[in-house]
Amino acid sequence: MLDDRVRESLRAFVAERDWAQFHTPSNLAKSIAIEAGELLECFQWNDDADLEQVRGELADVLTYCALLADRLGLDPSEIVLDKLAVTGAKYPADQARGRSDRYDVL
Repeated sequence: MLDDRVRESLRAFVAERDWAQFHTPSNLAKSIAIEAGELLECFQWNDDADLEQVRGELADVLTYCALLADRLGLDPSEIVLDKLAVTGAKYPADQARGRSDRYDVL
């Protein structure tokens, strides 16, 4: 999901500021939720959000997700692919296509 260039840039940015001390898993998880709320706020009253504002907030969410994965020693691409496999088993395409029902209703 994020290439090595982005990961290394994030690590350098944090190191230059000595911020790793604040990046506990719980602090990073809280920051993801906070930034996701700010992203959602872009769409609060309509679906025509300002794209630049969305880009900034989405970047914040992705940054904190990347920092949390890095802190926990997880590979974002691997965990997304693993979750897709689990979700694919719960929502077989032939049963879920075009439907928004939960897996236990399919």
